[in-house]
Amino acid sequence: MLFKGFLFGMVLQLAIGPMCVFVFQTGAQSGFWMAEQAVLGTALIDALEILLAMSGVSLILRRHPGAALFLKAFGIAVLVLYALFSLHHAFKGGAFVLKSGAFESGAGILFQASLLALSDPLTVVFWGGVFSLKITKERWTKKALHHFALGCVVATLAFLSLVALAGSLTKTLIAPELAQLLNGAVAALMLYFAYKTFKTPLNTPG
Repeated sequence: MLFKGFLFGMVLQLAIGPMCVFVFQTGAQSGFWMAEQAVLGTALIDALEILLAMSGVSLILRRHPGAALFLKAFGIAVLVLYALFSLHHAFKGGAFVLKSGAFESGAGILFQASLLALSDPLTVVFWGGVFSLKITKERWTKKALHHFALGCVVATLAFLSLVALAGSLTKTLIAPELAQLLNGAVAALMLYFAYKTFKTPLNTPG
């Protein structure tokens, strides 16, 4: 079940989202180990969302559109704000990561990644649907579900670590002008993800 979860998680990672973009950008501008903090933050939020889905929160979100709408608005706001910060640094010519206080540290990167990972309000609903299917159709035990979920989280760690490595390998190749273009491209992608979130119906797993 652990391997099945890993394979399922890797397939999900192929759908490039904001976290993949964030991890690559962090690796390209701040190096591999800083990007790994972003990977850790993403995996922690993934694990939290899976636990919430298992506890029945996804069912609550389905039954209470107001709560789901609030989470959707929150997610869109996070993506838009991130896009605006990236645009600011694209014109300013610096890296997105704030250069003062806690945001200069790995803990700051972990916090940013965790916040951005929360930007998809339908992830818990998606996992709730997956686990409901496994229980009702395939009759998995609770232990099997836990192993499957662990495999999915490990897949997040593995895939995004590769993205962090890829980003860090480009660090020495990125001139200031290219860094500006990277920040501009990231801003455009984040706005696209915000639009995609806006257009996604609340009653589907996105």
